[in-house]
Formats: sequence, structure tokens, C-alpha cells
Amino acid sequence: MPIQPKPAIRRVHACAGAMIVLGATLSPITTASAQDQAKIEAGENVFNTNCAICHGDQLVSTGQTFDLRRLKDSDRARFDNSVRNGKNQMPPWKGKLTDEEIDQVWHYIRANAYQK
Repeated sequence: MPIQPKPAIRRVHACAGAMIVLGATLSPITTASAQDQAKIEAGENVFNTNCAICHGDQLVSTGQTFDLRRLKDSDRARFDNSVRNGKNQMPPWKGKLTDEEIDQVWHYIRANAYQK
């Protein structure tokens, strides 16, 4: 008669198997996260070079301009329009920033937004 593993050992084996399956399932997410992280880092550089002078270091507004951390995910079109065409005291950045740079800044802002 074969020896049966104790219940605790069976749970360990089941957990290990689940972790392996979960890890294989999450692999594409890890890649996407790495791509998003690269956009966020690039966006931080673009922001620091072009936007921080008015919108504050690390997105911390002095109160003189709009606090970009208040932008919600649904505000993307509004953001794109304001950046490209300007708004109030903000000059237009169309032709100065590429679409890719604007997208990178958006990712940086969303990574630091109040509402994720």
C-alpha cells in the first residue's frame, strides 16, 4: 500500500502548482508593465524638460497652474487638445512635442494621478 502524503504537504504542492500556472499567465502583463514603465520614465524626462517650469517639479503645482494629478483617465482627449493647441496661459506645444512625447507625458501624469 503506497504511503499517502500528509494533508499539509498536499497543500504545499497545490500552492506551488498554482503559483507556476499563475506566473505563466501573468507573463504578458509583466511585459506590458515594463513597456508602461518605459513610457512613464520617458514622460518624466519630457515633463521635466518642458512642463515642470509651470506645472511644478514632480507634478506638484504651486497653485498658479492646473494640477495635472487631477486628470482622470477619461480626460485624455482634453489633455491632448490642451497640450497641442494651448489653453489660457499655456502655449500650444503642437510641432514642439511629438505625439509620442505627448503620450509619454500622459503616462507619467496618469502614473502619479490622484485617481488611478
